[in-house]
Amino acid sequence: MHIFEMTDVTEEIMQAFQRLIPQLTRQSPPPTRELLESIAASPDTFIFLARYPDEDSAIVGSATLVSFQTPTGQHGWIEDVVVDYKARRQGIGKALTEKCLGKARELGLREVNLTSRPTREAANRLYQDLDFIQWETNVYRYPLD
Repeated sequence: MHIFEMTDVTEEIMQAFQRLIPQLTRQSPPPTRELLESIAASPDTFIFLARYPDEDSAIVGSATLVSFQTPTGQHGWIEDVVVDYKARRQGIGKALTEKCLGKARELGLREVNLTSRPTREAANRLYQDLDFIQWETNVYRYPLD
């Protein structure tokens, strides 16, 4: 598996997000080119993409690491881990998550957080296998729209 950081936005990347985001959520549309370009330029947000070793193969997965500062320190958050349904159960989600963790170490972060719905059983097993610790907490969301 070849995992690489998105540093610019190509037509191939646009097509990949058009295909992958609907597999992740029905609540959000695929990102626009402008949004992806702003993420690529951000010093705090890192999108990693996966493809099979053959460079001509399609992008089959994505994961995002966000680093942010608060008064209690620098924090990391992994979001939007998605693997194309045709490519699941091949270690791609694990490779993407490990790439995010490697970047977090490179940035000097002390911890990385993520959430996953209980219904995403395979994802939850993956995070547990990678030694993520499940916190007893409540996550609240306040919709602003």
